[in-house]
Amino acid sequence: LCPELRVTDPMNISEPDSSFAFVREFILLGFSYEWKIQSLLFSLFLTIYALTITGNGAIICALWCDQRLHIPMYIFLGNFSFLEIWYVSSTVPEMLVNFLSHKKTISFVGCFLQFYFFFSLGTTECLLLAVMAFDRYLAICRPLHYPNIMNGHLCIKLVLICWVCGFLWFMIPIVLISQMPFCGPNIIDHVVCDPGPLFALACVSAPKTQLLCYSLSSIVIFGNFLFILGSYTLVLTAVLHMPSATGRQKAFSTCGSHLAVVSLFYGSLMVMYVSPGLGHSARMQKVATLFYAMVTPLFNPFIYSFRNKEIKAALRKLLGSFNIM
Repeated sequence: LCPELRVTDPMNISEPDSSFAFVREFILLGFSYEWKIQSLLFSLFLTIYALTITGNGAIICALWCDQRLHIPMYIFLGNFSFLEIWYVSSTVPEMLVNFLSHKKTISFVGCFLQFYFFFSLGTTECLLLAVMAFDRYLAICRPLHYPNIMNGHLCIKLVLICWVCGFLWFMIPIVLISQMPFCGPNIIDHVVCDPGPLFALACVSAPKTQLLCYSLSSIVIFGNFLFILGSYTLVLTAVLHMPSATGRQKAFSTCGSHLAVVSLFYGSLMVMYVSPGLGHSARMQKVATLFYAMVTPLFNPFIYSFRNKEIKAALRKLLGSFNIM
């Protein structure tokens, strides 16, 4: 989420070129290697994409078909899996096309649409992870009041807030960046249309827009992360005070999957966002971006299905006729 406003990679620094009246398209370099490696990466990314869609789609279908799982915890999880499908789809199809293309071009409008959806879905994911942590806090720390507090009405309201706020959060900076003049060169040395390279390619500096984008990114990343950290600190305190070992084990099992997903997603974001050393390596930026854009959506359905008995039972029920599980 705007993690590369400090990028100063030489390939991304541009000076106005009189041969360009304005930029109609960008060249999204991605991973530019010889054809054999490009073909191998295409196969790998296509496999990851297919597994991600299949895994998250299976969880959605299992939760939809099992009436017993129509409760807030699994409604949030179903929305999270639905989000992951669109999140990975906002970038990977374009990467796959670029692997088979020699030009590796993306239109001006296409670049900013990718920018908008990738960052909006990423923001929505941060908000949903925070809401899921709040749900676990209520379930464990306020078990008697949980059914009255986290009712269906509040659950749907929280889900809608996450989606609406996620898609409104970066609207203004994206509009401002799209209106900046781009007069060439037009090469983006990245796997996605990211604000760092776009600011570097602009003909004029825009410190206020950069500050706005950086501030919004910091709020959504660190704000939600601190909220999740605080929620699970309270959960951990409550779990450790439980007299029953069985109760503690069940509580840890309930929260373990969500904590694993949070660690994967925020871990990759923090490595890229906080570490100053990564700002000098375009290749490391690409790898870090791929991790939270592709790897975490791939792992999430496996984490939730392997650690949750209810989901495993729902998946067996759904896929039993095909003798898959």
